[in-house]
Amino acid sequence: MAATARILDFLRDRRPEGPCLVVDLDVIAKNYRAFIRAMPATRIYYAVKANPAPEILKLLASMGSSFDTASLPEIEMALDAGATPDRISFGNTIKKERDVARAHALGVTLYAVDCTEEVEKIARAAPGARVFCRILTDGAGAEWPLSRKFGCEPAMAVDVLTRAHALGLKAHGISFHVGSQQTRLEAWDSALAETKAIFDALAHHGITLSMVNLGGGFPTRYLKAVPGTGQYAGAIHEALTRHFGNAIPETIIEPGRGMVGNAGVIKAEVVLVAKKHANDNLRWVYLDIGKFGGLAETMEEAIRYPISTARDDDPKAPCVVAGPTCDSADVLYEKTPYDLPVTLTVGDEVLIEATGAYTTTYASVAFNGFAPLAAYVI
Repeated sequence: MAATARILDFLRDRRPEGPCLVVDLDVIAKNYRAFIRAMPATRIYYAVKANPAPEILKLLASMGSSFDTASLPEIEMALDAGATPDRISFGNTIKKERDVARAHALGVTLYAVDCTEEVEKIARAAPGARVFCRILTDGAGAEWPLSRKFGCEPAMAVDVLTRAHALGLKAHGISFHVGSQQTRLEAWDSALAETKAIFDALAHHGITLSMVNLGGGFPTRYLKAVPGTGQYAGAIHEALTRHFGNAIPETIIEPGRGMVGNAGVIKAEVVLVAKKHANDNLRWVYLDIGKFGGLAETMEEAIRYPISTARDDDPKAPCVVAGPTCDSADVLYEKTPYDLPVTLTVGDEVLIEATGAYTTTYASVAFNGFAPLAAYVI
């Protein structure tokens, strides 16, 4: 994604100091409408953690979005933006009991679980609530795979939801996440096969599940082309039909990156261009933003952001790209060097594109004294 004309105009007219993120709300509105067109029977729960800027939440609330939240503050943000409690899911499987109680008092009735201990906590703090059990997936094909931290083995989900039913909770459904920046259209198929088996097993216990949370995983374009929203929707619908036939349950999705990733651009500056020895052919290009300034997803060089400069018509050569902090881990691209103009020099501005998701929320508060990543929503 190249910076929109609105973003370029803002940067030219305002000339903000230091590294900053600029997000174009028009792009987010377009992305939301694309999800609605592609999956009209599916409810959208925007993953607030991707970018919780109040302007973004207010826009999506006004367009009818629901919200996937990971904490009590995120629930309060969604409510402040105009969402009603019935449009909020407490989707983190790791919650303090007092936070569950507060969410319940605010009217939230939908909670994620992945073990019987969490079920018992919710039964005490939010009696009668609806719960869905998250199951593990392998994450194959995801550029930012999710670990085994969340979810349980599919067979265990039957016990978890049976326990929920016994404690007076509403065993509502199953959720899974195929991994962030998922590039395989078929990634949802095997998870839906396991989901259907859980639905059938619980039906034998007299418990009827009614919802499948298809999670996130919908990508944004970085350096490589990715399938469009419609292609994902088609593949998911085909998998749902294959496994559920004509009895397709209620479905929800939790897009984050796919909703806001391509709506943002970070403006940064070259602080230093250096070599490590006299005959070194590999330059080190140091920017005024790095892993601790919001680009944490460059960890293991997983996400390779498009970087554009005013010198892009000049010849390019590979270089190491690093951040400004006094931490040796603050290197963005070294294993696979990044092609940048050979004329790039100190003081040049660069645009790091497709950075609307998981940047401001990953930025440190004041590591090395650097201010958190400034953000503007236009």
